[in-house]
Amino acid sequence: MLPMCCGRRELILLATWAMMTSFAAAEDWPEWMGAQRDGVWHETGLVKEFPAGGPPVRWRVKVGGGYSGPAVVGKYVYVTDKQLPTGVKDPANPFSRDRQQATERVLCLNDSDGSVVWKREYDCPYTVSYPAGPRTTPLVRDGRVYTLGAEGHLLCLEAETGKVVWSKHFATDFGTKTPVWGFSSNPLLDGDKLIVFVGGKDSTAMAFHKDTGEVLWKSLDSLTEHGPGYSSPIIIEAGGKRQLIVWHPAGLSGLDPETGKPYWTQSMTLQSGMSCATPRLNGDQLFVSAFYNGSLLLNLNDKEPTTTVAWRRHGQSEKITDALHCVFSTPVIDNGHIYGVCSHGELRSLDLKTGDREWETYQPTSGKNARWGSAFLVKNGDRYVLFSEQGDLILANLTPEGYKEISRAHLVDPTGPAQRRDVVWVHPAFAHKNVYVRNDKELVSVSLAAE
Repeated sequence: MLPMCCGRRELILLATWAMMTSFAAAEDWPEWMGAQRDGVWHETGLVKEFPAGGPPVRWRVKVGGGYSGPAVVGKYVYVTDKQLPTGVKDPANPFSRDRQQATERVLCLNDSDGSVVWKREYDCPYTVSYPAGPRTTPLVRDGRVYTLGAEGHLLCLEAETGKVVWSKHFATDFGTKTPVWGFSSNPLLDGDKLIVFVGGKDSTAMAFHKDTGEVLWKSLDSLTEHGPGYSSPIIIEAGGKRQLIVWHPAGLSGLDPETGKPYWTQSMTLQSGMSCATPRLNGDQLFVSAFYNGSLLLNLNDKEPTTTVAWRRHGQSEKITDALHCVFSTPVIDNGHIYGVCSHGELRSLDLKTGDREWETYQPTSGKNARWGSAFLVKNGDRYVLFSEQGDLILANLTPEGYKEISRAHLVDPTGPAQRRDVVWVHPAFAHKNVYVRNDKELVSVSLAAE
């Protein structure tokens, strides 16, 4: 109840504060790496350590295979998966690209109990290596949900009902070949433009009108078997311009997001087209890292949209790496230091100024040297929440002095056989004081709220 002495101005201020508090208490996770696409979770009132037996499970729901993380908006959770017909199994060799009959689904679940609100399913024969399922996180905005499947099915659906507003199929509509590891770039919504990496001549990046699917522009060639690559775009401001950052198999480019016109390109030909991790901005610097090719830090000009190389650290060999060689886990930059997972599961700290290694550990990833060992990093206040490929959720401090684990809980089991070994290679969602994680069998919601 409001005090009787409150005047109109005080009432407005209190109402505004209440509304902001309510919004902050129910922070959504509407797309890849969160509301700001930066891998930061601003929630407070969370557990300091996990209780004995782990944090409480809110619900578990059966799902099919996939590397796609969930999105959480309001009272709904959205996720995509792959379904196999009876008698059909994933190939024993994950590198096989034999055609496999399958369907993909978009699921909308009730956040209160995990019950299915609606589902949208479509035929989707798989031809990709590592065929566990779709790769990208649904993007939810203004009553619409946008999804991109592993074979290039781009859908715009009504968020409440799952009704199709518009759709594209890259092979059918644009003659694009599916990349070796499938379409993995998470779409980006900028104003009326849905920006997606498509591939083909002049169409590494394309912008579609978010309401109609009309093509607004195309930009950059991608003519290798890896098409546009596997990274996800971001928008930055530098050199007096808004810039769309595109990390592709031929290098790193800054585009005008309104027209697709390139401002600049830094060449960096990537072996096997492995532009996977999302580029990271830190002040006036931009950082990228690739499995075979190592790391690159660019200086962004503050007066015009151009760049210069601050440093570049090349790999020595596939097994003896220099600096940081990321696969699909996006690194973070914090107070002059880079924290990221290298090619065999080494969580490393680098000096941002030089790229020199400060420390490394396998503790939060696979626990040992393992090809493509991984963990996903999310900043929360002065600590980090990590999700390991073994299905463990970890609270930890990352500093230049080292890795300090605070607490750990096992949430889901690693699964296969669409990988070389049983793993969980899925970025979780964090919303409403909960974490949402999935493997190839189930989606789980766990409360991280303090008592």
